[in-house]
Amino acid sequence: MKWKNMLLAASTLGVVAGTAIRRRRELDLRGQVVLVTGSSRGLGFLIAKAFAHEGCRVAICARNEEELEQARAQLESHGADAIAVKCDISDRDQVSAMVDTVTRHFGRIDILVNNAGIMVVGPVQTMNTEDFQQAMDVMYWGMFYTTMAVLPQMIQRRAGRIVNITSVGGKISVPRLLPYTAAKFAAVGFSEGLRAEMKKHGIYVITVVPGLMRTGSHLGAYFKGKHKAEFTWFSLGASMPVVAMDAEVAARQIVEATRRGTSEKILSWPAHLIVRIHGLIPGITTDMLGVINRLIPEDPNSKEKIKGEEILKMMGNSPIAKIISSLAQNTTQGSKRTP
Repeated sequence: MKWKNMLLAASTLGVVAGTAIRRRRELDLRGQVVLVTGSSRGLGFLIAKAFAHEGCRVAICARNEEELEQARAQLESHGADAIAVKCDISDRDQVSAMVDTVTRHFGRIDILVNNAGIMVVGPVQTMNTEDFQQAMDVMYWGMFYTTMAVLPQMIQRRAGRIVNITSVGGKISVPRLLPYTAAKFAAVGFSEGLRAEMKKHGIYVITVVPGLMRTGSHLGAYFKGKHKAEFTWFSLGASMPVVAMDAEVAARQIVEATRRGTSEKILSWPAHLIVRIHGLIPGITTDMLGVINRLIPEDPNSKEKIKGEEILKMMGNSPIAKIISSLAQNTTQGSKRTP
């Protein structure tokens, strides 16, 4: 009986201590300055909107100045204190200038959300060095540049949050998406290691791992090989309500993970499931993906890169095009801003 009481007491103390630690690292978001990259539309825009709803001051950035201004105006129409800075995050000098601009305007940057991404879908034989280079430039080096630009001021204040939007593709390499998954694997590795190093400085790094999400990404992605077949499988997977997560729900969960300083946030139950299974039986999951890959028709000799929205037009009024269009209409308005 004595040992049972001691174990119960120890367990209770552990719960109390854990709760105290979690509360201590929770952040009051009101008045915090948030910089979100790749935020003129899609998930990035919804993340900026969700932070603004919590009372944050928001800086958004993207390459398209017109879309960026539209996004800023939309945020301000909802009462947000927001600025927009045109920036190609794959350019180190532009990133440095952007961070300086945001810091001068708001006085500091409390939270950085690395969200910008790019996607090319197709068999590896259709890919070239430039496809892999561009993916790394945006989703690894772009994340690296922005992070290293804001770190000095966060370390000086001994406070800050860095949120890296990676992907389930950064945990499991997905066929037909090798440039994307290679860059996301690098992003996950950098994010996890950075958390370990920055915690002593009072900076929390949050690794967000989304699965399929209804952001309209199939329209902004580029496709190679047998274009219509590649577009079809990807579009259906990225638009199905049961399989793909609602982007506004994802944005709210990302904000909450930021508030709590969570180490890793995997979004959606399918992503949770496949990551856990792969962790237990990686060889089997890889072989299963190989079987699925065989079912998708391919043309390894077609290296032309075509945007998803153009492929949808090429498909005309075919039944599958109508299904894809119908599913796309069910995405949120913010999600339709996806690049």
